[in-house]
Amino acid sequence: MKQRTIMVNTNCYHGYSIEEAIVSIAKAGFTAVELTATKGWTEHVFPTHTFSHLLKVKDLLAEYNLNAVGMSGHANLMDPRRLADFIQNIRLAHFFGCQYIVSSIGEAHLEDTKEVGDEELVSHLRSLLPHLIETNLTLVLETHGEHGTATRIAPIVKAVQSDRVKICYDTANVIYFAEVTGNEDLVANLDEIGYLHIKDKAGKPKEWNFPALGEGYVDFPGIFSILDEANNLAPLSIEIEFKEGGSSSLEEVDEAIQISAAYLRSLGYEL
Repeated sequence: MKQRTIMVNTNCYHGYSIEEAIVSIAKAGFTAVELTATKGWTEHVFPTHTFSHLLKVKDLLAEYNLNAVGMSGHANLMDPRRLADFIQNIRLAHFFGCQYIVSSIGEAHLEDTKEVGDEELVSHLRSLLPHLIETNLTLVLETHGEHGTATRIAPIVKAVQSDRVKICYDTANVIYFAEVTGNEDLVANLDEIGYLHIKDKAGKPKEWNFPALGEGYVDFPGIFSILDEANNLAPLSIEIEFKEGGSSSLEEVDEAIQISAAYLRSLGYEL
């Protein structure tokens, strides 16, 4: 069996509780999760939650033998007013023992209130480095929105000049935001890619349609082969966002996670 860290993003369970997500992910056979702390969207864990609640989540993860490898802590990193929020998310990720914190460069789900050029953005990212070093975390910038390809983000990452900042390559976002359907963008930026959201895509490029793995047209075997040949051991985080309007029931999410697990096993991966 192939060895690679594979986790489920609890954002798959958008609209459901973190407790429901943890139980279902473990029952599907996974041993790792990406916790979601995205303001205004999926706040499964969040800095404003009580310490008692956060401890209960941490204990539940341990009970179900789930390792929190990553955290979605999206904030607009172009807006200096949001950097303090993101630093709290860094500390929250550290509390859960995560190795990675994920963010888009702009807002993921809230309305953008600030845009800056790459030079100022790099300055913002460098200001986060002491916090990343202190907590032993790596920040991975997701292909999203105006920064929808690895080719767009790579010069920013290189300018930061730190292994603490890499790219989170979202396999469906590059199609949805930039209509990139081949693997050239991935190949050209492998050295800067440190994490992947493995998300499938169905329908037209601009259509919100992100089904279970193997039910769309994303070339996962090709992507995994490229990573393996380059000895890029970036972890994989499953994200399923269904059609516009989300899932119809908790059972639908559970089924999609189980289908995705079976698909990855069919490719030779251990969960």
